Amino acid sequence: MPSLSYFCSSLKLAKGSSSYSLYVLALLLFAYLLNQLDRYTLAIVAKPLAQELHYGDKACMLLNDSDGSYKEDYFRCSDAALEPTCTELRDINETKICKWDYTGFGFDYQILAGPIFILVYTFADITWCWGFLLVTLFGLGLGQSGCSPFSISLITDYFTSDLRGAALGVHNWGVYTGYSLSYAVGNFITQANIYGQGWRWAFIFAGLPGLFLGILIAVTVREPERKYSSTDPASRGNPSKFAVVIKSFCRPSILLLCLAGSIRNAAGYVWAYNTQAYFEGIGETRTQIGYYMSWVPMIAGSAGVLLGGFISDRVVKRSGIYGRMWVLIGSQLLAAPFAAAILWLPTPWAYLGILPCNIIGEMWVSVTLAVLVELVPEEIKTTAVAVYFFIISNIGGNMPLMVPLIRQVFETYGYPPIDSLRHALLLLFPGEYVIASALFIFSLFVLKRDMNYIRANSNNPQT
Repeated sequence: MPSLSYFCSSLKLAKGSSSYSLYVLALLLFAYLLNQLDRYTLAIVAKPLAQELHYGDKACMLLNDSDGSYKEDYFRCSDAALEPTCTELRDINETKICKWDYTGFGFDYQILAGPIFILVYTFADITWCWGFLLVTLFGLGLGQSGCSPFSISLITDYFTSDLRGAALGVHNWGVYTGYSLSYAVGNFITQANIYGQGWRWAFIFAGLPGLFLGILIAVTVREPERKYSSTDPASRGNPSKFAVVIKSFCRPSILLLCLAGSIRNAAGYVWAYNTQAYFEGIGETRTQIGYYMSWVPMIAGSAGVLLGGFISDRVVKRSGIYGRMWVLIGSQLLAAPFAAAILWLPTPWAYLGILPCNIIGEMWVSVTLAVLVELVPEEIKTTAVAVYFFIISNIGGNMPLMVPLIRQVFETYGYPPIDSLRHALLLLFPGEYVIASALFIFSLFVLKRDMNYIRANSNNPQT
């Protein structure tokens, strides 16, 4: 049970770690939470943002989509493919019910959510056009880029190898807590329309706490002392650190691990940036989406990463690093059917289907990082994590661009818009779970070869 793993992992960390280490972990968790809250707020406020800044696709939609009691009217609007047909639709009282407006999605949105998703959202209240939004998102990525590599480096320094998987799992709670909070902030704060500023206050709420947290981390977190082996080539500076990084990432096992992580990361990006669009497309209101998505991913995802770290830490004592790889493979294969079920089940079962999908499927996050830091020399640990995130973010972060392209293919064959989106997500969400599993299997076999080579040449200082 997830609750048991929560208890065991928390007890394990509490007993085996100093109070200061746990304090640092809590600050890094909160930093990661704000990192993800900033990032995913865009996806939640995409429609009101696009309607004010005028970008993306247009379609027929309810004139007032805040009331969930008119699902029949909603589907009448969504079935109207042309603007004249849309604007002529009336209810039984001959009142206009539909409008032709920006949906917030399409290729322009996927550009923002994919390659550009990465200036601080706090300043988004001065955004007045799509191009300026593009610039602010570049700045956001610049600020976020150092969060994960340096956090993970600190965690691996503050926690021993037998606690590392659980600690990384706790740190990755920030992903799902921040992601869930983005639905609460993006939907409910936007609907509150504070001072008539709508979606702008969602960005302000997302960005402002980071200013205070940054000061707290700078003042109270100290750099741990690092001890390197005298046989570590990176610590001797021969070859250079850069050369050690290049050599490490040229090893087939790490290359395949990065590729598998990229594909699995892509599945997460595709779903995260299209969840709001999908549920709105099947007739859910912003209130209904916010009600479920503000807690379901947080509970399920947090349980998944902690469970993955807890299981892999136990397995690694028996099977070594290979045990972690089997956790990766098994979790993704088991989660794929649940991911597919989310896209076919009616609500609220679709929301609840996220629970088993994330509890099982999100084990990969902490386990993959634990594998990576065990495969590289101590001296390049921070750099290796940064390179890893650079690779998986660039490959995975660009995958949402495929959604409108695949959706358009289905639409040309006569599929309705929501069915086209559903089929595109099936290929790029559960489909990539399966592909990632296959790549993790290849990584496992190549890893065994690399480990045998390292053992055979362990006395060679150039190895």
